Amino acid sequence: MPIRQLTETLIDQIAAGEVVERPASVVKELVENALDAGARRIEIATAGGGKSLIRITDDGCGIPEAELPLAVRRHCTSKMEGGLQGIETLGFRGEALPSIGSVARLSLRSRARGSDGAHEILVHGGRQEGPRPAALSAGTVIEVRDLFHAVPARLKFLKSDRAESAAITEVVRRIAIAFPAVRFELTGEDRSPLVLPAVDEAAALQRIGEIVGENFSDNAFSLDAGREGVFLAGHAGLPSFHRGTAQHQYVYVNGRPVRDRLILSAIRGAYADVMPRDRHPVCVLFLQVDPRDVDVNVHPAKADVRFRDPGLVRGLVVGAIRAELARLSLRGSTEGTDGLMARFRAGGRDEPATAPTDAAHAPRPAFSFSERPAAPYDPARSPSRPLDDRPADFGGFQPSARTDRFEEAAPAPIRAEFPLGAARAQIGRAFIVAETEDSLVLIDQHAAHERLVYEALKEAMHAKALPSQMLLIPEVVDLTEAEVERLVAEEAVLQRFGLHLERFGPGAVMVRETPAILGEVDAPALVREIADELTETGSGSGLGSRVDHVAATMACHGSVRAGRRLQASEMNALLRRMEAVPASATCNHGRPTFIELKLADIERLFGRR
Repeated sequence: MPIRQLTETLIDQIAAGEVVERPASVVKELVENALDAGARRIEIATAGGGKSLIRITDDGCGIPEAELPLAVRRHCTSKMEGGLQGIETLGFRGEALPSIGSVARLSLRSRARGSDGAHEILVHGGRQEGPRPAALSAGTVIEVRDLFHAVPARLKFLKSDRAESAAITEVVRRIAIAFPAVRFELTGEDRSPLVLPAVDEAAALQRIGEIVGENFSDNAFSLDAGREGVFLAGHAGLPSFHRGTAQHQYVYVNGRPVRDRLILSAIRGAYADVMPRDRHPVCVLFLQVDPRDVDVNVHPAKADVRFRDPGLVRGLVVGAIRAELARLSLRGSTEGTDGLMARFRAGGRDEPATAPTDAAHAPRPAFSFSERPAAPYDPARSPSRPLDDRPADFGGFQPSARTDRFEEAAPAPIRAEFPLGAARAQIGRAFIVAETEDSLVLIDQHAAHERLVYEALKEAMHAKALPSQMLLIPEVVDLTEAEVERLVAEEAVLQRFGLHLERFGPGAVMVRETPAILGEVDAPALVREIADELTETGSGSGLGSRVDHVAATMACHGSVRAGRRLQASEMNALLRRMEAVPASATCNHGRPTFIELKLADIERLFGRR
């Protein structure tokens, strides 16, 4: 077959395969163009999940008549004055409009500021019509109809109208977080309307709350850190405030929403031992980096970026979040309190949606006494029963021989400098009841002590090099040359954790010793896992995570268990240690260690407020 020059229309359609993945991609590109034009009001209307219609209206600077033909031509842009080394706008490639016009019916109507009138240009299947006069007061209106009509095969890969509408909503929400001063309005016959009024910078958290959730501000802490010209700001959720997916993590680099693996990995690392493994934190992070130190020209969708110093960025994110978690170690999320309040209002039972009307099954009052006595506490049925009954040293907490279900603590003064207050009782030999000046605190004694033991073990293990065990026969692990170079560069760090390896030819390493604390370990699998992590994030923290996991297991089995009675002095000692240890609001499995019920909440339960 002879080599031929492709037609411009076919070239645009090929480019559209990367730029225009689905209707949400069209909305993203057009909204970013509106923001680059200085718009302060952006209206988005859709129909058929964006497949039938997408209309973007903005009040930006507009496009002069003479530049309209260039606006819909490939690689024509007004945003590359500084070249690829200094990109400060959201768009820059000059591919969006011609790519959209090659696979849909595009109408671009605009009036430049100071112009006598508006003009319109049409692009249907790559063919242009116009410019011609049009009616428009100011700004720009772009309509995209019959998306992918020119490439019907792409329509088969789109999801339902509802799913595509949801994807468009998510795109608008993500962009709106970074631009609180812009009003966004999303409407259409295929959706519920979404209106996000403009707010000033001081009320930016209000915009975040409208998108992430109203309770986010009550369960998040602010971040403001910098290191070597890289700055981090935003808000991150408390460890006990988490979600089942990572969709509630919003990351921005120089105002651009991204889904960067390096940053997402750093977020996971920051919450590694304070959150369950199958849960994900909620956060909104803004990174400000010199445009010359970040490459946004990685993919036409511009969702991935590359940093000149990825280790610096990862270290900043991990360090800033962990520092705040340590400072706010005794701050728990409101979800535990809200759940407790809901259970109280329901009388401690899950009521049916529709209660029977006969007298025998009439609804009971929220607070009532049971007609039959409660069954005695049985440690054998407890999910966290003690492994045995031998006396053990639990760091100053000696279990006593008494086994009463409710143990009243000796009166102790309430002091303002003690956030967890004074212990008043032990319930079920599993939970401590404490009183502060304005609240009631319920503490899970096992979870709380587990965190204390875990932090002590970590500090002891990380304070000095961990012991290693020599392999009888050294293991040779085949890798790529690049992976070998990365591992050798981190040799000193790996040796601190007990992993001793050396270069064995150009594409292999020899493992001579492994961390003794890990016991029998698959050395090749461990080395490959660390090599993959170094490739992805530039940090081999996976080995440290494994060591921490062993420490967590040891802490779980070495902590005071449910079913152990504690004296009043022991309970108060536990509270004081919790107040001094970082991240003590959750155990190392991510479960909350305490729930606080304010006096005002209790008064509301009794109708006093």
